[in-house]
Amino acid sequence: MKQSIMTIYERLLTVSVFSGVLEKPPFQSFFEYAEQTDRKKLRAYGKFVAEIYSLGGSLNDGVKKLLAEDENVFVVTKGNKEQVPACIERATWEELNAFSAFSSLTKADFAADLKTDSIPDFESKKEDLADFYKKRLDKIGQYGYGVFASYGMFRFSDEKKIEPIKSADKIQTSHFIGYDEERKKVLLNTEAFVKGRPAANVLLFGDAGAGKSSTVKAIANEYFSKGVRLIELRKDQLYHLPLVMEKIAHNPLKFILFIDDLSFLKSDDNFSMLKAALEGSASARAKNCLIYATSNRRHIVRENFADREGAEVHRNDSLQEALSLSERFGLTVYFSKPNKFLYLKIVEELMKRNGLTYTDETGVQAEAFALKKGNRSARCAEQFVNSLL
Repeated sequence: MKQSIMTIYERLLTVSVFSGVLEKPPFQSFFEYAEQTDRKKLRAYGKFVAEIYSLGGSLNDGVKKLLAEDENVFVVTKGNKEQVPACIERATWEELNAFSAFSSLTKADFAADLKTDSIPDFESKKEDLADFYKKRLDKIGQYGYGVFASYGMFRFSDEKKIEPIKSADKIQTSHFIGYDEERKKVLLNTEAFVKGRPAANVLLFGDAGAGKSSTVKAIANEYFSKGVRLIELRKDQLYHLPLVMEKIAHNPLKFILFIDDLSFLKSDDNFSMLKAALEGSASARAKNCLIYATSNRRHIVRENFADREGAEVHRNDSLQEALSLSERFGLTVYFSKPNKFLYLKIVEELMKRNGLTYTDETGVQAEAFALKKGNRSARCAEQFVNSLL
């Protein structure tokens, strides 16, 4: 027997485990509806439907998304592989049954309550949300929970929070042209990481515009469904590495800590923090993460002739420490600038994807464009094709 709107309202009032879900649309407007009378009820209904529309138009799909993104005591304890107290376990499944009843409400239920059919419609269907939640729990290492359930890329904010990049680059590995062997090395390393086998921290170095950063982002997108998330750190945030590691250490997902355009001055304090993380220092390491960095330099510590002359008694030891930071990455992959053949191949393929026809004359124009830029690169090829468009 289907439950009435007021019965569902009263059940939701006692929700505890998923209390955070009730603070979000469309629950507050639903509570407002249940607590109003007469015309105010109609206005509250309009607000309720508007919030369902903002979630995509489907009530049960919206509720599932909110449940998946909720970071509550039950899912965190499960994610840590710890025992959940029996009272919390019971409350969780009872509350999920209440959400099932709520998400199956239809326009007809509200029309009967309001005694009018002249109200906006929305999508909903009867669905067992307890079963939905259990399936996610069974594969929590793939789905994750909280904000990690819906987003694949994150940044570490100046407020020391891991925040989603909502307009993240959607690039896929299938978008690339050339550099297949280089990307294969990084892909195989990431595959090993996902499967729980030994995997290495990776340094992608080489010429600008060769696709190093895009490779890392594409691989993160490729492995999203397998439980990989990317957290981008600026070089000046490296001293926060232990804090970031601490925040993700007990999460069932796997993380790539991404540092783009990496280079250091010899006196840079961040050098020591990265070195500690790469060497596996207990204070700067989490087992469920790897560091992927890009650099235009093979030796990512900038050195000058004064460093070689130096006044330090054991300057050779100091010099070797600086030069060998890149060697602490278990895997280094070199992205060289493309030769003429590869450069023109990239141009031709990009033109084809954009509905343009490649000719010998176009090839001459592309070469001239690269000459003005100073060198050939995948980025230069893209810029040339954009100029044609």
